[in-house]
Amino acid sequence: MPQASNTRIHDAQATKVEPCTPEQFDLEAYMDYEQQRHEKCKIFWQTESGVLVYRRMRVKEVFASGCQNMEESLAWQLGGLQKSLKYKSDIPNFLEPWYGIGTIASAFGIDYIWPENQAPTIDGPFNNCIEALEYVPTPVENTRIGQHTLNMIDYFLDKNKGKIPLSLADSQSPFNIAGHIVDTTNLMVDILTHPVEVKKLLNRIAGLAIDFSDKQLDLLENSVVWPGHGFPSSRYFKGMGMSDDNMLMISGDQYLDICADSVIKYGKPFHGTAFHSCGDWSNRLNSIRQIENLKMVDGAFSEETDPKPNPAEEFKILANSGIVLNARIVGSADTVAKKVKELWTPGLKLIVTTYCQTPKEQTEAYDRIHEICES
Repeated sequence: MPQASNTRIHDAQATKVEPCTPEQFDLEAYMDYEQQRHEKCKIFWQTESGVLVYRRMRVKEVFASGCQNMEESLAWQLGGLQKSLKYKSDIPNFLEPWYGIGTIASAFGIDYIWPENQAPTIDGPFNNCIEALEYVPTPVENTRIGQHTLNMIDYFLDKNKGKIPLSLADSQSPFNIAGHIVDTTNLMVDILTHPVEVKKLLNRIAGLAIDFSDKQLDLLENSVVWPGHGFPSSRYFKGMGMSDDNMLMISGDQYLDICADSVIKYGKPFHGTAFHSCGDWSNRLNSIRQIENLKMVDGAFSEETDPKPNPAEEFKILANSGIVLNARIVGSADTVAKKVKELWTPGLKLIVTTYCQTPKEQTEAYDRIHEICES
């Protein structure tokens, strides 16, 4: 029987780490670690098929109240990077100047609500897309959240001397962002009753997101890695990472008709897009893979990763497409190997993201993944 998701765990994909101050962090060791993996990442991105392994260091404190304080966030993340040196992996971890979903929504006058010891939340104030379109948005960099994010990037760069890779702040799809701005139920109704207005709002959101991404890139320069938040990322990869859990509430055809243009617009300045959704989104895969210049898709593939993971067989359709599949697999080396066997087919471009608890188990998983895909 597969190991079920443990609902008592706050974050099943998280790794327990100890915070590390910039002064304590072994910067030279991490620079060497990243440099040793550059060539593998570069070659993988340029080829049509292959496999890489990414041992993700997701630190749960950063995804809760710890994201509010830049000093604490950096210390937790540096602790994760320090620990990652012990685990066998092809792709280095990176820093994220993360401040929670809703950053772009701040352009519409929306500020965060901070429940005690929790990640921030927001409450979309507009009843429908028509109301939201009547609002004149503020550039994100002029909002409190936007300013904090840019200050956070400055702080991270200063403390690591610009040597550690950083991603942009957590990026969401225009459709996800719209759900932070407009009452979600009414947003779904608007798709049926006011599709023109919905598309107009999504494209406006994409423009705001592009502008704020450019402001971040002015600071990040050569430190930036892609696709960013939630994705295995590298200085050699391309595309803007986008989370789009709202996608599951509409059909694939509706997504292509209403949402795809704004996704393409948002990704175009950044050489394409990378797509993530939680849960089982396999019945939307055929639609999502039609998005122009799609570079990567991400999904959960074990019960410990997500209560409703994706069926592996459906994703073999990505073989010979050049689209990278990032398969997140929480579980033992046996679980990882079993899922990789189900996924792998010649022509697939696969990244396996693992969360093995010990370096020994990670080494076993790493070796078995490469053996399965390269034999």
